[in-house]
Amino acid sequence: MIEIPEIKPVTARDTIEIHLPDGRVYEGPRNASVENFLMNLPEWQDPPILGAIINSELRELTYRINMDSIVKPVSMIDADGMRIYRRSLTFLLEAAFDELYPKAALSVDHSVSTGGYYCEVVRRGPLSDAEVKSLEDRMKELVAQNLPFSRREVPLQEALDIFAAREQDDKVSLMKTRYKAHLVLYRLVDHQDYHHGYMVPSTGYLKWFALKKLGDGFVLQFPRRHAPTEILPLPHSERLLSTFQQYGTWLEKIGVPNVGALNEVVRREHIREVVLVSEALHEQKISEIATEIVNHPNHPRIVLIAGPSSSGKTTFSKRLSIQLMVNGLYPYPIEMDNYFVDRVHTPRDENGEYDFESIDALNRVQLSAQLKDLIAGKQVQLPRYDFRTGCQELGELVQLRKDQVILLEGIHGLNPNLLSDISTQETFRVYVSDLTQLNLDRHNRISTTDTRLIRRIVRDSRERGYSAKDTISRWESVRRGEKRHIFPYQDHADEMFNSALSYELAALKSLAVPILRQVPYGTQEYIEAKRLLTLLEWFLPVDTELIPDNSILREFIGKSILKDIHFV
Repeated sequence: MIEIPEIKPVTARDTIEIHLPDGRVYEGPRNASVENFLMNLPEWQDPPILGAIINSELRELTYRINMDSIVKPVSMIDADGMRIYRRSLTFLLEAAFDELYPKAALSVDHSVSTGGYYCEVVRRGPLSDAEVKSLEDRMKELVAQNLPFSRREVPLQEALDIFAAREQDDKVSLMKTRYKAHLVLYRLVDHQDYHHGYMVPSTGYLKWFALKKLGDGFVLQFPRRHAPTEILPLPHSERLLSTFQQYGTWLEKIGVPNVGALNEVVRREHIREVVLVSEALHEQKISEIATEIVNHPNHPRIVLIAGPSSSGKTTFSKRLSIQLMVNGLYPYPIEMDNYFVDRVHTPRDENGEYDFESIDALNRVQLSAQLKDLIAGKQVQLPRYDFRTGCQELGELVQLRKDQVILLEGIHGLNPNLLSDISTQETFRVYVSDLTQLNLDRHNRISTTDTRLIRRIVRDSRERGYSAKDTISRWESVRRGEKRHIFPYQDHADEMFNSALSYELAALKSLAVPILRQVPYGTQEYIEAKRLLTLLEWFLPVDTELIPDNSILREFIGKSILKDIHFV
């Protein structure tokens, strides 16, 4: 006979339990904040915990737990934890700036590779060195006071009235197309604002930052995930800064400095003009790079193209090839992947897996020797790598004409160790990346990493049949490879091409949303998918039929006229 357990109604306990991933269980009062629970952990500050995943949902530390829950701490070494830190630090900067310079406005523009945001001041001249120091000191004072970040949900109209009174037109225009009837505002002393995502409970959490003057602006420096309590030295890259500033000029030129302005253009059915001008600016820059290569005093015969995943390198290379041909140079593309060493000789990573992204996975001696022979006019038997067997095979016989230039695309293109015995005077190096993006407003920036991830999700689904869960689960590994093998060498480029398009997230929205909605609830990838869906909610959709067939974006959404074109 089956024994049936006794089930009966009871009065709820005054306490609840939280269950941690490693099996530990903590008990505390019902409705206590997750902060109250987690601050009792021995690892509370090592590294600092800034949030938690509670029953498969990302939550702030101020979130109150009213039932037994599965809790996974989120610290500064986690992507979501560092986002919380950066967002909260930006709000701290914004509050301190508003207090010291109430008649000016702060614009948080783009990221810095070693950890930081480049910021500019509008409605007045640039801050002096002394003013930047005063701003940093005021931020430190607010941190020392450990003041709370209070959170409240307000009717959308109340938020609009607040932003209008502060003459924050970028926020007003952004809210005009918001379909939700409410908005979450955060307050620090007398300053309040909307920020896209969660915050830390108080200023005392924000101990690690610095302000450094750079050009006409300054950089808000913060730690990187691999060193969550350290500030890395600020790199000085005039070329990268110039590229960012050029894109800002482009956005002003096409009349869409932020997402609110873009939505207004879509609403008024003028998006076709924005698409065409955005694409024309891309073509203009590619033409300028081609002209620079052709007129270079060293007459380089090797053009190296590198950049992170989903930057549009393939389409850029083909459009550059066309512009080179217009100028009398004929490109010969060589695939770097064909120079992989045999698989048995491939280096392994820290987990014992083959590390195909290591520069030592390439036969650099063979590559360098064959490139030298080719530019010397000799006939060369190129290799072909068989990914099935993991071995090189003989490829085609090639002999270049004097009017031909080699295009070599790959992640190591900017690494000086790739072709160490070929003079840099014989090469021209191009860094291609989605370097900066249209921001929601002056204080809420959109990560270009998010844009590249959304590009890749759409392409992987269409071309490879991958789910969004598949792509998101691989993304951390992709990012790790970029940080090791690409970003450290971006300053070695002779030219930079920013593949960002002002309208692209609006165009990608209709394709990405259905894919993202299929990520199963309860998975780690669900949290990331939900975050991306929340970001895409801010955009009015753009019809993809308006996108030209040679656009960088076509590499991801399909129907690119350049896909099957080969310049040989």
